[in-house]
Amino acid sequence: MTPRPARSATVETPPGPFTVVVGPDDAVLASGWTADVADLLPVVHRALRPAWVEEVEHLPVLDAVTAFVAGDVAAIDDVPVRQRSGPFLEDAWEVLRTVPAGEPDTYAAFAARCGRPAAVRAAANACARNAAALFVPCHRVLGSDGGLGGFRWGTPVKRWLLDHEAAHAPVTV
Repeated sequence: MTPRPARSATVETPPGPFTVVVGPDDAVLASGWTADVADLLPVVHRALRPAWVEEVEHLPVLDAVTAFVAGDVAAIDDVPVRQRSGPFLEDAWEVLRTVPAGEPDTYAAFAARCGRPAAVRAAANACARNAAALFVPCHRVLGSDGGLGGFRWGTPVKRWLLDHEAAHAPVTV
């Protein structure tokens, strides 16, 4: 039996088209605000990068994106993601998934959350090298001065995500 190829699909969201690439096991390899899968493949680690990607009409993971856009900001929390790098980056990406919607961290707070409070630049690098935007919510990390900082898909997209999550996040007591 031939293994299933990597697949991609795109859905419209308020900030623009959102494309996701999944591996044969349906784990997200890359995602972001683009309609062109070629924009996503360079950020996939070479050990995981597919030789080719089949574009399909729909993927189940897009149901989580649609639910997120509709206001269920927790819908993305349990989507399987596969990224590879060194131990700090892999750990940092897991930690990013624990930053609550509506409660963004600064890069310094994120570094502390990762157990390395002095590693602010490394924490920022983990955000910059994250291939699975939205599902590994690097948009939830702000500059230490409270500014937006950078975002691969543009600061208007980051601002929309933060505002959307602030409006729809569950209230913590």
